[in-house]
Amino acid sequence: MSKAGTQPTYQNFVNGKFLSNVSGETFSVTNPATGHVIYHVEVADSSIQKAAIDSAKQGFAIWSAMMPIERSRVLLKAVNLLRERNDELATIEVLDTGKPWQEAECVDVQTGADVIEYFAGLAPAQVGQQQMVGNDFYYTRKEPLGVCAGIGAWNYPLQIACWKSGPALAAGNALIFKPSEETPLGAIKLAEIYSEAGVPAGVFNVVQGPAAVGQWLTQSPDIEKVSFTGEVGTGKKVVASAAGSLKDVTMELGGKSPMLVFEDADVSQAVSAAMLGNFYTQGEVCTNCTRVYVHKDVYQAFISELKSRTEQNIIAGDPLDPKVNLGALISKNHQDLVMGYIDKGVAEGATLLTGGKTLSPESAPNGYFVAPTVFIDCHDDMAIVKEEIFGPVMSVLVFEDEDDVIRRANDTHLGLAAGVFTKDIKRGHRVIHQLQAGICWINSYGNSPAEMPVGGYKQSGIGRENGVETLDHYTQTKSVYVGMTDIESPF
Repeated sequence: MSKAGTQPTYQNFVNGKFLSNVSGETFSVTNPATGHVIYHVEVADSSIQKAAIDSAKQGFAIWSAMMPIERSRVLLKAVNLLRERNDELATIEVLDTGKPWQEAECVDVQTGADVIEYFAGLAPAQVGQQQMVGNDFYYTRKEPLGVCAGIGAWNYPLQIACWKSGPALAAGNALIFKPSEETPLGAIKLAEIYSEAGVPAGVFNVVQGPAAVGQWLTQSPDIEKVSFTGEVGTGKKVVASAAGSLKDVTMELGGKSPMLVFEDADVSQAVSAAMLGNFYTQGEVCTNCTRVYVHKDVYQAFISELKSRTEQNIIAGDPLDPKVNLGALISKNHQDLVMGYIDKGVAEGATLLTGGKTLSPESAPNGYFVAPTVFIDCHDDMAIVKEEIFGPVMSVLVFEDEDDVIRRANDTHLGLAAGVFTKDIKRGHRVIHQLQAGICWINSYGNSPAEMPVGGYKQSGIGRENGVETLDHYTQTKSVYVGMTDIESPF
């Protein structure tokens, strides 16, 4: 890191240290709550890219040769450091993303640490199989892939870096991680922590820059796997690029997720879930339940409580203020995009129950805020109901029939998440089993523990993150046949 005036400039983190690029090219990072540039970052030019690949190969040779229990101990040291530095790291996330401190302080760092801890525990438990075949036998080995790449999103930058590096490193791989250029600092701090914990140099490199740097990772013949988190259109480009070298891919993409509220649901709990699933992190969460289908018998009670709580309980302002529970959107461009969808919803005939405007809180007057927005009188063909907005915009729709609402909920090319609220446990399971989504909740919404696989159906993704199966996605199976008898040969 160097100083450019009063603002620091961060370099790429390669081979266990900061490395300066040759081109001198940098980009700026803006605090969404103030609109001010807070630091600069050097772009990973060709010299950085070569160093990242070379050091990752060297690091992989060392790391993959270590016993899994040794890797586990190192990763657990990193977990302890993450938790010790929770407040420092949470502050970085707030300044980079614009999200409220009250979220980052208890979610972003802690859930990232939980995932690394989970996979550190699983690392020594990976085993192969053995089976007799006549008088001979074969056995299998779980071997790491090699050098992998992770490409992160800007809504949960540190958490995503942990989600991708935890299983990759636990399985014995090296990982080159590219964070979003809008939120690049958390991954650098994670790299420093890994180095301090004893992860060999080159095993976790951080390269910075725009989409071109990500494209290099997806095309490089030296990369065995790419794990990407982001929007659907970009994910398709990543898959197409990776196909040139038949890379393994994991895609955690967008959603337009439904939540179904039946007539016997606890309305207050359903309202809590709908607000959490639309306004948490300013609505910038891929699993958000932005289509809320409410049974006609409880519709008036639902929207009455929803309107009251949205207007009375949400506090927008300086995200570092612990009382603030609604932060700023990531950029001015994204604020304009969200407002464009709100205007489109009004033009299409939806009714604004509340919100629908930008905000200029006294404590953060120049931030990119959008008021929590709820549309009613929606129909399924509206753009606000069909397309991912990635902002605090909820569409409430009415239903009467169970089979009909299941059909409507599934009528989308996306399938990331879904929720059902009902006191009838039979109906809860019956309905959730028919919803085409990879992450589902009954009488809950949004919880995503390390133990639970995360991923989508349809165009919402490929593969899974977290859970036991993810470790297998970072390994390959080698079969070894052992001949115990003489070879019978016709030659």
